[in-house]
Amino acid sequence: MAPASDKYKRTNTNGMQHQPLDVAIVGGGLVGSLLALHLGKKGHEVNLYEYREDIRTAELVIGRSINLALSARGRRALAEVGLEEALLDHGIPMSGRMLHDVNGNRKIVPYDGNTNQCIYSVGRKHLNEVLLNAAEKYPNIHLHFNHKLVSANLDEGNLSMVDPLTKEVKSARADLIVGCDGAYSAVRKEIVKRPRYDFSQTYIEHGYLELCIPPTASGEFAMPHNYLHIWPRGQFMMIALPNQDRTWTVTLFMPFTQFHSITDPGRLIDFFRQYFPDAIELIGRERLIKDFFKTKPQPLVMIKCRPYHVGSKALIIGDAAHAMVPFYGQGMNAGFEDCSVLTDLFNQYGTDLTRILPEFSEKRWEDAHAICDLAMYNYIEMRDLVTKRSYLLRKKLDELLFWMLPNTWVPLYNSVSFSHMRYSKCIANRAWQDKILTRVLYGASFVSVAAIGGLAYRHVTVGHLERLSSAILSTFQLLKPNTASV
Repeated sequence: MAPASDKYKRTNTNGMQHQPLDVAIVGGGLVGSLLALHLGKKGHEVNLYEYREDIRTAELVIGRSINLALSARGRRALAEVGLEEALLDHGIPMSGRMLHDVNGNRKIVPYDGNTNQCIYSVGRKHLNEVLLNAAEKYPNIHLHFNHKLVSANLDEGNLSMVDPLTKEVKSARADLIVGCDGAYSAVRKEIVKRPRYDFSQTYIEHGYLELCIPPTASGEFAMPHNYLHIWPRGQFMMIALPNQDRTWTVTLFMPFTQFHSITDPGRLIDFFRQYFPDAIELIGRERLIKDFFKTKPQPLVMIKCRPYHVGSKALIIGDAAHAMVPFYGQGMNAGFEDCSVLTDLFNQYGTDLTRILPEFSEKRWEDAHAICDLAMYNYIEMRDLVTKRSYLLRKKLDELLFWMLPNTWVPLYNSVSFSHMRYSKCIANRAWQDKILTRVLYGASFVSVAAIGGLAYRHVTVGHLERLSSAILSTFQLLKPNTASV
């Protein structure tokens, strides 16, 4: 518990006088604990219910969490509760990707070659601890661990929970129930029972397994640490993010069939020698074998649903509303942005939940679906197309146009990771750019053919024309729009 001298006073930051709400937040992970801060700061009575034990005193479960990349949307939500700088001081800036080929050669691909913006590698457990510690300082935020939701009457605001250890049944009542309880949300399960509710769940055929690169013998990072490291291999890939203790969280993504084919240490080492030879020395042969067979590969799921609210009593946000695969680094950032959007609506409408909740659903579902789709598609880019000449050429072209027209031509990755542009608008903006480039390329091809055709009548053979047309088509294919945005 936080010392009494460190506790924050109850505040109401929107300048409006309203009776505080009793809010029950189900899920004490990253999004739930941040939302508790947002609503607690506004003076509402917040009870945060988490089915696990207090993560601050629990051991980290290895192999069940992917490192987090903090970018602009998440930073804004943290800044709104005064925690951005603390997390940036802890995080490790990553200015781009470092690609590893099968021969151990490395290539740097900056995220933003013009303004040198970066994303930050942050530890999930550390971030959750910071949020819970901050929440605990508010007299109107109450933390309840070992409270597992078993049923809810969302129309009345009633909750029934059980302690997983003692089996004691507990009940609660709230003006607003917010489900922040992840991809397998118990709150969402109650909502899905309702008629005409849109819900889809998609598992991809690939899973993930976590490994670790230790520090060097001198205690330093084993690789340049200001980059996201990627080993793209077509149908699968490996990535590594730096940690504060000089270790690297390494995540291997590949089809479950591939995982299942590696049944013994010999096959594992042969596989790594073929596809990730430099990683064997980085991880260490014995540690690689131990970590690989210590846990099973975990599934990856995408959840889409709508609406996110039930009447004026219940709402879901974060992964409970829009779980996504981790290949755009936006899962946490999108959930944190939910907190910002919801807080903006509280500022606008006070405590009128009949207006706040429906408008939140309407404002967020299209953006949530958009980033879910981008994340799903981006896996192909990360594991395969990021090494292609077409990707690198298009990226250079985007950087040039962004430098020339910074307010007009914003690359897709920049708009998603370094701005607060709506996700759906980011996709629309990219579609507009693709359309412009397609017209320019076709126009340039036509002019080139017409200009050279005038000379060809007298001086160029049919063979020359065939080679010219092939070159133009090849150039068009290289610059053909793609959505690569690791």
